[in-house]
Amino acid sequence: MRYLVSVIDSATGTATPAEMAAIDAYNDRLRADGHWVLACGLGAPGTATVVDGRGAQPVLSQGSFLASPEYVSGFWILEAPGPDAALALAAEGSKACGRRVEVRPLLGG
Repeated sequence: MRYLVSVIDSATGTATPAEMAAIDAYNDRLRADGHWVLACGLGAPGTATVVDGRGAQPVLSQGSFLASPEYVSGFWILEAPGPDAALALAAEGSKACGRRVEVRPLLGG
């Protein structure tokens, strides 16, 4: 089963060199153990555009749909045999990046 592990932060691109090294080592372990699917950082909420295409013409709104001091600054998509394994992997990721993370199962894929 695949899981989305979202990194929660209040800024973008704030990882220290030590955190980046720990993240790289964590990513290497994920690859070696067959858990790696994808990972990347995200731009700050101010770089987002919300697109609402439900009407006759799409409506574009600059910025995030959610106003919050914390937001998703990056993510991993992991392959794990079940929720307990996903949570254990997420705990390792949280420790590596020095931030809280949220774990959610991916549906239908």
